[in-house]
Amino acid sequence: MELQERLNEVRSKIDAAERQSGRIAGSVQLVAVSKTFDADAIRPALAAGQHVFGENRVQESQGKWPLLKSEMAGIELHLIGPLQSNKAAEAVALFDVIETVDREKIARALAEEMKLQRKAPRLFVQVNTGLEPQKAGIAPNDVVAFIEFCRRDLGLRIEGLMCIPPADENPGPHFALLAKLAKSCGVAKLSMGMSGDYETAVAFGATSVRVGSAIFGAR
Repeated sequence: MELQERLNEVRSKIDAAERQSGRIAGSVQLVAVSKTFDADAIRPALAAGQHVFGENRVQESQGKWPLLKSEMAGIELHLIGPLQSNKAAEAVALFDVIETVDREKIARALAEEMKLQRKAPRLFVQVNTGLEPQKAGIAPNDVVAFIEFCRRDLGLRIEGLMCIPPADENPGPHFALLAKLAKSCGVAKLSMGMSGDYETAVAFGATSVRVGSAIFGAR
């Protein structure tokens, strides 16, 4: 199956999941996860009308996205992988959305860079819904206080929450928890769901899903 066919299949499944959940058509944004794929592998997705992409690493993204952005207008780039504070300047310069704000040090670094660069990428807080020690993210019980700190002390506007449920668990309860936390914090966006569970995420209120291998194939 060609990339455009796989992309169309994912889009069709999102459309169907929206209908089945009583969601407004087009209310879920597809973020095509292009990590590890080079510019030549991404161009067919751009040609097929996909303009929103997710990347895991700042350095890798710097090697391909400035060129691709110069070739095509309207690209929206999301950072969906862990961010180190020493890469905050590069992240603010390159990304339109940073989904992995997960600790005070990162929030402070981003706030400083956003003032220096006079640029305001949209921000999501990553939540470790499964309390996995090896995984980044704010503990669910700390999310409300952390977002209040970001808003009050740093003047950051937090647009949404993001999570990656444990691989060996039913994702539904994790998606439900993220939706509940979003309401508690007064944020509107929910980034949740990947290639194996994005239809479930739509049912639980995802406003964006991050799909990689189902579009680009195995890495």
